Amino acid sequence: MSKQHTYVLGLNTYDHDVSACLLRDGAIACAIDKERLTREKHATGFYQEVIDYCLDAEGITLADVDLVVRNCYIMPVPDMEERLTYQDMPGFLPPPERAQAERHPYFRATASDKVVSISHHLAHAYSAFAASPFEEGVVMIVDGVGSYRADAMEKLPGDDKGNPLARESESYYRFSGTRLECLKKVWLEPSRGMLNEEFYSMPGLGALYSRASTYVFGDWNKCGELMGLAPYGRREQFKPLLELNDGELRVPAWNAEFKQPYVMGSGDWEKHPAMRHWQDLAWRVQDDTENVLLARTRWLRETTGAKNLCIAGGVALNCVANGRIAREGGFENVWIQPAAGDDGIAIGCAYYGWLEVLKQRRSFVMEHVYTGRQYGEDEIADALRKPLVRIQIKAMRSDDVCRDTATLLADRKVIGWFQGASEFGPRALGNRSLLADPRSAEIKDILNSRVKHRQAFRPFAPIVLAERMKDVFEGEEDSPFMLIAKPVRPEWRDRIPGVVHVDGTARVQTVREATNPTLYRLLKEFDRLTGVPVLINTSFNVKGEPIVETPQDAVICFLTTGIDHLVLHDMLVSKNAMHRIVAPMVKVFTDVGTVVAQSTQQPA
Repeated sequence: MSKQHTYVLGLNTYDHDVSACLLRDGAIACAIDKERLTREKHATGFYQEVIDYCLDAEGITLADVDLVVRNCYIMPVPDMEERLTYQDMPGFLPPPERAQAERHPYFRATASDKVVSISHHLAHAYSAFAASPFEEGVVMIVDGVGSYRADAMEKLPGDDKGNPLARESESYYRFSGTRLECLKKVWLEPSRGMLNEEFYSMPGLGALYSRASTYVFGDWNKCGELMGLAPYGRREQFKPLLELNDGELRVPAWNAEFKQPYVMGSGDWEKHPAMRHWQDLAWRVQDDTENVLLARTRWLRETTGAKNLCIAGGVALNCVANGRIAREGGFENVWIQPAAGDDGIAIGCAYYGWLEVLKQRRSFVMEHVYTGRQYGEDEIADALRKPLVRIQIKAMRSDDVCRDTATLLADRKVIGWFQGASEFGPRALGNRSLLADPRSAEIKDILNSRVKHRQAFRPFAPIVLAERMKDVFEGEEDSPFMLIAKPVRPEWRDRIPGVVHVDGTARVQTVREATNPTLYRLLKEFDRLTGVPVLINTSFNVKGEPIVETPQDAVICFLTTGIDHLVLHDMLVSKNAMHRIVAPMVKVFTDVGTVVAQSTQQPA
């Protein structure tokens, strides 16, 4: 039997946000983050789970894969895997995964022409332009840290000389069709960090943001929270921490002026005496970041004359900066990779393989991120029929789930919404979402106290019918991936206070019938009932956990939080009177989530 399809597998490996992306004939067939499967946020380690998930979803085996392309930002994957054979590095290869890795044909596959490794910003660049709707344009990649200069694979500009141990910080490219040309690189020079992995001690744009995140939250990866905190700060309380002169970026030394770091275990973060100091610092770092990114964007426009800009890298998740770039950067069109962080590296690796190694043409545009596998009605039924679940719920099939859900939402109920394939990347975009009515300011406190358990200052994002976006929000630019912050029109701020941040903006997701017909119909029903074409959309999870992936994950989150109703496809699930009795009893003896999970794993 002749082979019907060409498959390319892209992998982000070992460090945070391990992920896989499978292309079928140049189109994304499946993509998944490891964290969704292991339930460990920003999961590191070996990549067998994500490979198996993609292969199972497509109904193929390893033998059907024509090419594998991998990246690890720490060092080239062959070097990393060689190191892992003789060094105990549990953060990158936990003991339970070591034997698994050693048995896998892709581990240390240095002699195979079927397995290729590429450098970090090159992978980010391919994730941006290759999946974009543009035939030509430019690419901006900005993140915390990328590959060593010695390992960067693209041809560098002729005047680019430097330390081979410098690390990628910013990269700028021009593309046409499948051709990619590097225009400029900004490098992180080695620093005197206490540990080699302290990239946030290095003088770079994304590195500084992560340094401030570490200072305020004790975690370099809380950049989204820092962005949300920034509008609470006072202007100009600190001197600039980023300075751009004639295109050269200078990052002044971090000094003893910053002597109030958050220390784990030092009490309630929200009541900390350093809060005003942290807010002012957040404003400073956010403002500096926006100004430098805008200057870089304008330089890129003036230098190339390009009309189209593609953006990726972790800094591209800064939706406030993205909004300014879209409005003020001078480009006619801006497209941001929805999985802009390192999970999206898997997409870039796959497209490098398809375009550069296999020499194929571009034919795919990433119009949505619903790249997970479909779960069948039998899997939903199985998750609901387990003894500890069944005793706590009432489930009924709806003949119009959008109408019934809109009615519940208009009655101020919090809905767990599980539909179709899961989203790839850090945002829940309407298939694994918690939905709520934005017309009440109190809904923020309800969501935080009953479900999300996160800091009160963090805003909730709106979804809006695409054709009504300009009625409610300012600006022409589309935002299908919730990656652009927009001002809420003054006349709407009192109508939808649940999604308006302290600065009058909201991180918008526009919804079209073509890409998510069920979510679109739900918004239309809610608009019909209330006159408001907007809903709160936040990720279906609790603080510290990944977004739910399976029906079982959704049921566990529903039963262990204050979510009012759960919608699984067209099944409407409510808690019954026994839930109030059973859930506290289970909690007394053990973790309720563990018990529910064990219950759902029993044979039917």
